[in-house]
Amino acid sequence: MAQKTFEEIKHLNENGAEFWFARELQEILDYKKWENFNKVIDTAKIACKISQHEVADHFPEVRKPIISGKGRPQNIKDYQLTRYACYLIVMNGDPRKEVIALGQTYFAVKTRQQEFQELYTQLTEDDKRLFLRGDIKQKNMLLAEAAHKAGIITPVEYATFQDFGYRGLYDGETAKDIADRKGIDAEKESILDYMGSLELAANLFRIATTEDVMRKNKIEDPQAANQTHFEVGQAVRETLVKTGATMPEELPMPDKSIKEIEKARKKEIK
Repeated sequence: MAQKTFEEIKHLNENGAEFWFARELQEILDYKKWENFNKVIDTAKIACKISQHEVADHFPEVRKPIISGKGRPQNIKDYQLTRYACYLIVMNGDPRKEVIALGQTYFAVKTRQQEFQELYTQLTEDDKRLFLRGDIKQKNMLLAEAAHKAGIITPVEYATFQDFGYRGLYDGETAKDIADRKGIDAEKESILDYMGSLELAANLFRIATTEDVMRKNKIEDPQAANQTHFEVGQAVRETLVKTGATMPEELPMPDKSIKEIEKARKKEIK
């Protein structure tokens, strides 16, 4: 997202404060359906809350009059977003979209990472899990794209590819092995939703590093992709061993799933 384009849709209220309409930002960020973009806004609201900002201050809801396709006037939901709200939306958007990737770079340049590092240390364990799970969702999108370029097409092939990464990190355990150990129904729930912050951080490192290696080495073969994922997972595990950290399979399973925490946060926001 070029700065000029983003700044062009900026508005000023009667007090001279800047704001952006969500539906105008939706167009710039290349989201065709409001329903899909609204999901990103909901995630950004949760990020806003765990960063200890008032959601209502950054995402005030407004109603905009329009003429429907049948020629009838009606009001639709919109938001008057602050710059910080726009930042959170972009950072939680689909990184596979070029405009989102550019927007993330744009905001990263303008954001002091030190402030966020200090904030992270102040978060509760549940909020750290939410924060990391959001990052993993983003990186997994990019990893899936890299895997597709390597010829991994079907769901079965992608599940096998994922298992290579888990086997490297978890000393031979597949995703199903991890789910069984945690007592999770792998067909209905994600094992990532039942990991604590340390286990999530290890998996985030595995995912992000694998995507980076595959992209830089231009891997275009399924076997090479699987082997790369396994070796990266193994390298992350070796790093944990060298530093004396607890192995991921030995870390305790949290009482609540990520979905339960998200549901509670959404309730608090409402």
